[in-house]
Amino acid sequence: MGDCPTEPLRPQFDRRLRLRFFGATVSSDAGLLAYRELDDALDLTLTAASQLQDGRTGQNTQHTATALLRQAIYSRLAGYEDLNDADRLRVDPTMRAVVGGRAKDHTAASTSEIARFETETLSSPTNLKRLMDLCGQWIDRAPQHRKLTRLVLDMGSSVSETYGHQQGSAYNGHFGCTCYHPLFVFNQFGDLERVMLRRGNHHSAKFWRRALLPVIARYRDLKIPKFFRGDAAFATPKLFGVLEREGSGTRSD
Repeated sequence: MGDCPTEPLRPQFDRRLRLRFFGATVSSDAGLLAYRELDDALDLTLTAASQLQDGRTGQNTQHTATALLRQAIYSRLAGYEDLNDADRLRVDPTMRAVVGGRAKDHTAASTSEIARFETETLSSPTNLKRLMDLCGQWIDRAPQHRKLTRLVLDMGSSVSETYGHQQGSAYNGHFGCTCYHPLFVFNQFGDLERVMLRRGNHHSAKFWRRALLPVIARYRDLKIPKFFRGDAAFATPKLFGVLEREGSGTRSD
C-alpha cells in the first residue's frame, strides 16, 4: 500500500541489519510503460478523451478525463478487473507514470473516483455512443502505417458473464450462464472495428445494422475488394441485401 511509516526493523540475530518496506517504489506492472509508449505514438487515449462529454464538477475533477480513462484501460491491461484494486494501484509507481497528470507527482484515482467515472461519465447515453465510434477512429490511423489492399469484416457475438444484478444481464441458454451478449466486428488484422454491448438473451444477430453499417460507411469510398464473414446466425436476406448493394463478397462459417 505504500512505504512503511515506522522505523526500520532490526533482526535479533544481527542488529547491524535493517529491514524496511518500500512498497511505493516497487511495481510488478512495468510492462504498462510499453503500452503508454504506443498510446502516445498513436494518440489513442487523447483522442478518446477528447470525444467524451465530461459533466463532473467541483471535487470530482481532481483527475482529468484522460487520466481516468487511462487508469481504467491500463488497469484492465494489467489484469486488474476489480475496481477495488484501484486503492492499491493508485500508489503504484508504474500506474502513476502511465496515468500521468496529477497522478505522476501524487497518486492516481481512488476506487470511488474511478467507479464514479465509469458508472456515471462513461455510461451516459452520449458517451456510450461515442465510445462505440472510437474503435473506427483509432483504426483509421493504421493505414498510415500499412497498405490496405483488401478488406475482410468478420462479425460475431461472444459471452461476458455477469454476477449479481447487473443492468442488462440475462440468462443465455446457449452459453448456460447469466451474461451480456456483445456483438463484435473485426477486420482481417484482428483489429476491433466496432462493438456493441447487448442484453444476455438477445439473438446473435440482433442489432447487426448498428454494428455493421457504420463500419461499411467508413470504407465505402475505398476502391479495394471487400468481404464479409460470419456464422449462420448472420445469414439473413436483409443482411445479404445490404452486402450486395455495397458490393461485398460473403462467407459463412
